[in-house]
Amino acid sequence: MIETYIKTLTYIVLGIAGSSLLIHLIYYWAVFARVSFFKSKKAVPAQSPQVAVSIVISARNEYLKLERNLPLLFAQDYPDFEVVVVNDCSDDGSEEMLTDYARREPRLKLVHIRQSLNFFQGKKFPLSIGIKSAKNEILLLTDADCAPRSNQWINSMVAAYREKTEMVLGYGPYQRKAGLLNLLIRFDTLHIGLQYLSYAHAGAPYMGVGRNMSYRKSLFLKNKGFTSHYSIPSGDDDLFVAKVANKRNTRIVIHEDSRTYSEPSKNFSAWVRQKRRHLSTGKYYSAGVKFKLGLYYFTQFSFYAACAGLYFLPIHFVFPTALLAFRLINQLIIFGAASKRLGERSIWLITPFAELFFMFFNPIVAFTNIFSKQVRWK
Repeated sequence: MIETYIKTLTYIVLGIAGSSLLIHLIYYWAVFARVSFFKSKKAVPAQSPQVAVSIVISARNEYLKLERNLPLLFAQDYPDFEVVVVNDCSDDGSEEMLTDYARREPRLKLVHIRQSLNFFQGKKFPLSIGIKSAKNEILLLTDADCAPRSNQWINSMVAAYREKTEMVLGYGPYQRKAGLLNLLIRFDTLHIGLQYLSYAHAGAPYMGVGRNMSYRKSLFLKNKGFTSHYSIPSGDDDLFVAKVANKRNTRIVIHEDSRTYSEPSKNFSAWVRQKRRHLSTGKYYSAGVKFKLGLYYFTQFSFYAACAGLYFLPIHFVFPTALLAFRLINQLIIFGAASKRLGERSIWLITPFAELFFMFFNPIVAFTNIFSKQVRWK
């Protein structure tokens, strides 16, 4: 009786491991491979003459970052663009620095919010003001701490536009620094980027990153901007994309010239706060997106749990070991190619270790959001 029960349990656990593996292979080769083996060509603008562009930045107390990165924006090799900076109640001298900069640079447009008119947390209100102040149809969204990789950033992003294109999703990695924390941040960014860019390329966009994305001003206005989720501190990027993007109006760009690099969190607690803010929007995703992402992470856990269980059941250790090895080989192929495509050539080496870390870290961070206050933007 007991032997029959254990034998049945062994088959069930083996079936869970096998089916979880199969599902992940589908994710790897049917979804993620779209970015891992993406044919990324140097930008050749399809529109002639080149369209005018408005770069929009919302900043609060970002004096040093603006001082460092504004020259990189104005050094862009592009004939017609402006930079709109919304100075949101800064008290670090940003207003004086920006005003002086605008005297020397006519392409800089300033919007100063001197008292808190932002009744909602986050940067959606100041960003909306900046977008409405922009004079051009094509908008490029980025942050004060973001530095374009080259002077072809605008060119590379705008080149993706076609007649029916209304949104272009780019990739925004973090700067490479020494230490384990930086490795985890960069792997997490790679993993998230691999997912949202792959789904967008497959015709199912669900998010982007405000560090590097572009859309038409008319798209923003006709969908009433962020009004449907103003009360949520985050989501100026992912919730807006989920609302307005579709397979017909959205394209991706991953060429190295299209990237912007951001400053990573300097300590673990700051990173956790950032992760809490980002994960807080997940509950507002559509049921379809929740299912796709949830199935991926659930089968990730069920695969490891089932393989671990098989080592304690009456089955030769070769079976779970072979399953683990086969999945790892496929995983490293996909993540290795993705690392190369997205400019993180060595980060794939920590894939199996980082995956196990985030398998527990992300649920813990998401769980703390249930019992903690919302994380403020600034």
